Amino acid sequence: MIDVAEIHPRAAMSPSRFEPLAREIFTLKKQLNAVILAHNYQVPEIQDVADFVGDSLGLAQQAAQTNADVIVFCGVHFMAETAKILNPGKIVVLPDLDAGCSLEASCPAPELAKLQATNPNFWTIAYINCSAAVKALCDVIVTSGNAEKIVNAAPKDKDLLFVPDENLGQWVMEQTGRKMTLWQGNCYAHVEFQRDNILKLRQQFPEAKVIVHPESLRAVRELADSVCSTEKMITYCKTSPAKQFVIVTESGIIHRMQKECPDKEFLCAPSYDVMKLPTDGCRCSECKFMKLNTLEKVRDCMKNLAPRLELPASILQRARLPIERMLEISAK
Repeated sequence: MIDVAEIHPRAAMSPSRFEPLAREIFTLKKQLNAVILAHNYQVPEIQDVADFVGDSLGLAQQAAQTNADVIVFCGVHFMAETAKILNPGKIVVLPDLDAGCSLEASCPAPELAKLQATNPNFWTIAYINCSAAVKALCDVIVTSGNAEKIVNAAPKDKDLLFVPDENLGQWVMEQTGRKMTLWQGNCYAHVEFQRDNILKLRQQFPEAKVIVHPESLRAVRELADSVCSTEKMITYCKTSPAKQFVIVTESGIIHRMQKECPDKEFLCAPSYDVMKLPTDGCRCSECKFMKLNTLEKVRDCMKNLAPRLELPASILQRARLPIERMLEISAK
């Protein structure tokens, strides 16, 4: 279990202008017996006040283990829902209720139910980037970090239906050899990465290792030295002898990479022509939903205990089963 009383602020803080807000947040955290969870794509100053920074699997695991009374989830809506599903008796707040996800939006639960009705032998595998209502319709949840393992463990006599990310699903089929019906959804931020841009970066930085998230297009994944989840990207960079890396995922992860690998250089792949940079010189690809959260909103949601994540009891109960199945298989 996470003992909130033993959690201390992160040693490396963001710029001094955030320190007053950070102090407020740490005071509120102690008063509320709260735990702050942040996704790797959050802005640096949020990552720096979080008790745990990680990917979807890590966040789900931490949410399941916390002894806090309040979970402050700095991510997007479906992630906070997952925390609530695993902690129905706890208060779950998120900084901005509008922090959604294009993948989640691409797969409405009624439409999924219609497709499932066409084949009683479907065994539905849902990427965690989906709504609680969709999770409640599924047999097991996966993350990009454990999808291959869980698909390999799926019943051999079932027709596998994978929702909602077609690119992740395609990559998992390539790794496992398991045929699956794929829902036609994608992450808008990841499909913006283009093969030509990655090739130009390879030419410009020939010694750099290219690390690609599996939500990216197949043409981009084919150029990778490693295709992996955000957490496995961190591990790859820490253990690789290489000193330079091209990171093909949302740019927020660069902050954590620089903190954990200070002797290495990270190049964030752009979603436009690298030879035609905008006037501000930014080369980053950002998720507009992840970036809705700010440190001020973190403070405010803790002060007000709102926006608060609430779900119907029927959804909480049914959606918990496939998540617990995921955590059980992942632990083996």
